[in-house]
Amino acid sequence: MLRQEDAPLFGEDDDTINQRKSKIRHPLASFFHLFFRTSAILVYLLCEILSSSFIACMVTIILLLSCDFWTVKNVSGRLLVGLRWWNQVDEDGRSHWVFESRKAQSKNTPSSAESQIFWLGLIVCPIFWIIFVFSTIFSFKIKWLAVVIMGLVLQWANLYGYVRCKVGGKNNLRNMARNYLGVQIFKQAMNRTEEP
Repeated sequence: MLRQEDAPLFGEDDDTINQRKSKIRHPLASFFHLFFRTSAILVYLLCEILSSSFIACMVTIILLLSCDFWTVKNVSGRLLVGLRWWNQVDEDGRSHWVFESRKAQSKNTPSSAESQIFWLGLIVCPIFWIIFVFSTIFSFKIKWLAVVIMGLVLQWANLYGYVRCKVGGKNNLRNMARNYLGVQIFKQAMNRTEEP
């Protein structure tokens, strides 16, 4: 079941917030949004050069991925794009997705630069982990498979949650896909009728 709420996010009701003129109003959140993600990728790529201990590398990567998951889900999503999601289990054991978005009339609307940083980091990094999964399988480095799958799962969970939060539930995603396909089919039909 999908539930969407309009709720004030932290800092939204604060009148003492200093509005900066720069495009990036939350540089620390922007930095850590990208820092943990890229650090986990860099440690994975440079692990054999940095340390000969598989366990030390694995623990470092998983800690970085966990810090990234928490930071994106609880801090940078709220500050950079005004979105927040979580999964709640009720007394009956049913799972409910809950989404919050900053009110449109809020004075703390996210800047386009922060939004681009957020979505770029959120989309690009899971692509790297997908590549790492296939490269691990094809190079027969099976001991790394659990690490790269963990990276993919944690990064994909945030991406999935924020896409659903931005677009809405599964019905909205299906409607968007149908509308897009309908528009494409209509354009092709119009192009064919215009050709002699």
